[in-house]
Amino acid sequence: MRADPRSPFVVNTHDLGRRPGSMRTLQLSAPAPADLGTELLGVPVGSPVSLEFRLESVMEGVLASGTARASLAGECARCLEPFDDEIDVEFQELYVYPESDAEEDEARRLDGDLLDLEPTVRDAVVLALPFQPVCQPDCEGLCPDCGARLLDDPGHTHDEDIDPRWSALSALRSGSSDSSTGGARSTSRTTGIISTDIEETSVGRQHADRADEDEE
Repeated sequence: MRADPRSPFVVNTHDLGRRPGSMRTLQLSAPAPADLGTELLGVPVGSPVSLEFRLESVMEGVLASGTARASLAGECARCLEPFDDEIDVEFQELYVYPESDAEEDEARRLDGDLLDLEPTVRDAVVLALPFQPVCQPDCEGLCPDCGARLLDDPGHTHDEDIDPRWSALSALRSGSSDSSTGGARSTSRTTGIISTDIEETSVGRQHADRADEDEE
């Protein structure tokens, strides 16, 4: 892929020559390209990306090492509120000479003397971004019932609602509970009466036996 010399991310390495050990330290600011981020969080298009880096000539090509700083804008994955942040990432990439035998997926390649930092910076930024960004670490998200932001109302609650499809069953359960309680009391009273009758019959038999003994 050819490097566009007009791109602010493209650097000319001609001054390094091919002398291993020669170095240059550079600073530049470039407008952020499109899609520098993820679906929920990224660097706004056109906002400044500040780069501080070093170019070092090595046997295989040119080694670029440095840091990238930029502002972030995104949406909280829990409460969906917009928020701003900043990112500061390090990067390091070897750009091999055009005649190198290295495969395209093994190393980036110089286009003559031109070196394009944009794909390197993009990879560093995207990999450093969280998979599920949050507006703040203790964000509790949204209420599953009404969608209210719980961080704005820590004591947010709802009265327990009974699904109308289960209301009839709840009534049956209540009626069954009352019937069971009444049945238990009735049985208890009946049991007491039977017990009393048995005691009276036993006493009568004892008196009869004593009378028979006296007659004898």
